[in-house]
Amino acid sequence: MGSEKKINKTSKQSSNYDAKDIYVLEGLEPVRKRPGMYVGSTGVDGLHHLVWEVVDNSIDEAMAGYADKIDIVFLPNHNVKVTDNGRGIPVDIHKQTKKSALETVMTTLHAGGKFGGDSYKISGGLHGVGVSVVNALSKNLKVEVCRDGALWAQEYKRGKPVYKTKKVGKCEKTGTSVMFEPDDEIFGSVSDEGVKSKILPSFDWNHILKHLRQQAYLVRGIRISIRDERGEDVVLHKSYSFYFEGGVHSYVSYLNRDMNVVHSKIFYIAKEVEGHNMLVEVGLQYVDDLQAREMSFANNIYTPEGGMHVTGFRTALTRTLNEYAKKGGIIKDANDNFTGDDVREGLTAIISIKLKEPQFEGQTKAKLGNPEARTVTESVFSEAFSYFLEENPRDAKDIIEKVFLALRARKAAKAAKESVLRKGVLDGLTLPGKLADCQTKNAEESELFIVEGDSAGGSCKQGRDRRFQAILPLKGKIMNVERARFDKMLSSKEVKALIIAMGTAIADDFDISKLRYHRIIIATDADVDGSHIRTLLLTLFYRYFKQIIEGGYLYIAQPPLYKVQSGKTILYAYDEEAKDKIVAQFAGSGVRIQRYKGLGEMNPMQLWETTMDPAKRVLKKVAIEDAEDADRTFDILMGKEVAPRKQFIQTHAKSVQNLDV
Repeated sequence: MGSEKKINKTSKQSSNYDAKDIYVLEGLEPVRKRPGMYVGSTGVDGLHHLVWEVVDNSIDEAMAGYADKIDIVFLPNHNVKVTDNGRGIPVDIHKQTKKSALETVMTTLHAGGKFGGDSYKISGGLHGVGVSVVNALSKNLKVEVCRDGALWAQEYKRGKPVYKTKKVGKCEKTGTSVMFEPDDEIFGSVSDEGVKSKILPSFDWNHILKHLRQQAYLVRGIRISIRDERGEDVVLHKSYSFYFEGGVHSYVSYLNRDMNVVHSKIFYIAKEVEGHNMLVEVGLQYVDDLQAREMSFANNIYTPEGGMHVTGFRTALTRTLNEYAKKGGIIKDANDNFTGDDVREGLTAIISIKLKEPQFEGQTKAKLGNPEARTVTESVFSEAFSYFLEENPRDAKDIIEKVFLALRARKAAKAAKESVLRKGVLDGLTLPGKLADCQTKNAEESELFIVEGDSAGGSCKQGRDRRFQAILPLKGKIMNVERARFDKMLSSKEVKALIIAMGTAIADDFDISKLRYHRIIIATDADVDGSHIRTLLLTLFYRYFKQIIEGGYLYIAQPPLYKVQSGKTILYAYDEEAKDKIVAQFAGSGVRIQRYKGLGEMNPMQLWETTMDPAKRVLKKVAIEDAEDADRTFDILMGKEVAPRKQFIQTHAKSVQNLDV
């Protein structure tokens, strides 16, 4: 990437990186006492955090130009081994601690080569706590260092050295290897009774692959290999290797792999700004979609809330496209200027910046605060993107047409929204006539059941507790908002009724504090049509009411699949396994089984007992564990492109249970 450093084995051997480059800020004692402060949690997230901390040290060596290979192996008994071919942690005696630099790094919080000196121009680390925290929270840890022609080693138990750093052999190469076993006294799961067990949660293989794939994209030319050797059966062992010479350019291509791209050529720039000691890397491509996908990083740390580098990128993107459109005579009036929303519709962009001293806002480093990151990113991207548009007129034309279409849709949507929402407020538009509202006005107590059809709606209205339960029946399948623009969506009577019933408005006028119900429950039939309607509703909420999901207000009702009766005794089963147990409980004689396919098949009393009574019902809260994966899944399943959807179905067909055909 331009002036990016290349691996030089000679420079590894002669690099002036020794004990004097290790700076000590404070001790390690608090870590075991309050582990959550250092790794976020003592659950599965904290367990993964240990892996990232060790891997980050290796990635910092790669970003500094001294490593190009990292191997991560997951071994039995929760052991993890991370090896790189960097310079190797120094092993000479540290003047301040009187111990080896290796022991100082491994046993002292905030001790390392990133707190002073010139050993690292750029470094990451999720919270800067370093490998010492991994050592403190590991039952056993062993580190081996290859440097200066020798192999050095030291072992620790719960952060305490078993022996001093010692030479254990010869070594021609350079690098560091860390193998650790997370402490089951720290990360053991807690039962409902508050009893901590010594059973560690498992590492999530897919989560690990996703994170390390991302890191490989962000450090161009690094090879990251991952092996899973946890099982006894060698045949089941898995391995992956990531290497992307294209870096962020390749990342954009990967994210758009299932999308219909608007222009064929991906824009890409990587430029080091010497005066600011900063490296800016940006890749972008527009796709035929309504959603924007912007991912930003600072020193390889994901910044989901953006920050100054994203602000600079967005400013430059809007200004550059407006200037190009004006020059080409497409924009002739100031009222036709593109807005930020216009230029980001359908945009896939990666903004990655590397700088010496990042200033993050918040403990989780979700937002970059360096003011200079804005001006540098804006300048670098603006110049390069202007050149890209001039040099690629066909791609530029396709981009401008896409953005201009978004502008026209925005104006149409604004008019539609004002007529639907603002007119409703001003003219006293009442709640939808089909809504059977509840008596209480306390949103915390209130529930809204969204049901399909008048039959289910009628039963639910009769069976509900009208004091706090409201019913909104929908007629047929609502519009697929993944394929419809905003103005078209608002023309749907069913969608309009739901928006007015919830009370939050939508888009720029959305206000979560005006939500009229703190439990919105999707209650659809247990058949193919019911599943489709539920998916359409989830798409609507994900795309336009994500805050309702994030606030924990959206639920899915779980009506029973079977009514099992023996004599006068009636029991309900919510899945096949429960049905079989009930049948066995009745000893198999004189048993009648009714398979429910719709809420309308139940009488009001049955609906109350099985689906609506808070004391007995089963509700599933809708959550977004991974916004990026959820976004892509909705694109695949609900978008325009058929091929990705077909591939998704073929891939997951074998894992489907209880298929209703």
